[in-house]
Amino acid sequence: MTTTGLQLRSEVKANNTLEISLVETDFPDPGPDEVLVRMEATPINPSDLGLLLGPADPATARQAGTAERPVLVADIPEALMRLVARRVGQSMPVGNEGSGVVVAAGSSAAARALMGKTVAIAGGAMYAQYRCVNVMQCLQLEEGTSPVEAASCFVNPLTALGMTETMRREGHTALVHTAAASNLGQMLNRICLADGIGLVNIVRKPEQEDILRELGAAHIVNSSADSFMDDLVAALEATGATLAFDAIGGGKLASQILTAMEQVAVSKMSGYSGYGSDVYKQVYIYGGLDRSPTVLTRNFGFNWGVGAWLLTPFMQKVGMEKVVELRSRVAREIKTTFASHYNREVSFAQMLTPEALAEYSKQATGEKFLLRPQL
Repeated sequence: MTTTGLQLRSEVKANNTLEISLVETDFPDPGPDEVLVRMEATPINPSDLGLLLGPADPATARQAGTAERPVLVADIPEALMRLVARRVGQSMPVGNEGSGVVVAAGSSAAARALMGKTVAIAGGAMYAQYRCVNVMQCLQLEEGTSPVEAASCFVNPLTALGMTETMRREGHTALVHTAAASNLGQMLNRICLADGIGLVNIVRKPEQEDILRELGAAHIVNSSADSFMDDLVAALEATGATLAFDAIGGGKLASQILTAMEQVAVSKMSGYSGYGSDVYKQVYIYGGLDRSPTVLTRNFGFNWGVGAWLLTPFMQKVGMEKVVELRSRVAREIKTTFASHYNREVSFAQMLTPEALAEYSKQATGEKFLLRPQL
């Protein structure tokens, strides 16, 4: 028997607008290795905003539709329409991850074993009242874990674990992380404290320093402080960090990190080299909080790299056995190491207002939204 429910869609229109709406959708019975999940909670992550909003300007958002079926419309600057030309006319489901309760299961033993269980799932189209997925996409939570607690089991936890795993695989011993007071940054700090990994946390506001200090962070530097470079060099000397993960992307921060790493490395050299130190320094950009160009001032020698890092390619590289190991840790520690905190829970109708859009599109620290599709 087909189950019907609402699903959120994002569509780029030919008239230079983006439309976010709710569509009545049929969710068929699951196949042999599938389950049907009644979605109870799904976070609005920065990684969701690219598909949800595209290049639309949130400041132009206005409401249409009805109270029961609200629609958000926002303008896309003419110069940016080329970026989404292939999306025109396509109504696309949104949402990377979420959690809920299995209400129907296929015939396989693995599917039947999940019946009635709370699971976390990933794989797109999660901003919906139901989602049919393969059992391999499900993470069964320990008894007593609520859907709200399980809503953010994949993107942030696996990204944080992926950073420390990348560190080990590439021969580094400590990390630098920017936008470090974020939900993800707090998880990474807990992991590093538990695993004995040196971590340099870069923030830009005093209140963000306070958040991390309360979590026991040992090395916190403020990029807005006049003493930033001196403080960064001191933290790098203390930790030996030669690998950084940068959520900012634009501007000169990546360059400053490499410069400070090189300064520490050169200070330990016994002689002079015109090529700089032989210590390899790496910055991975994994976010785009600053959309301006990444500016590199080449004063950090010749042994360095700047690249992109994404969770999905990382998981493909390390293989299923390692991913299962990391997921198992998330399930065990979802109420501690990987706990997420939300400052606002919203229904579909509450999410689709210009005021709410203005808030969650800011990607501000401490302002994480949780969608509750069944409200």
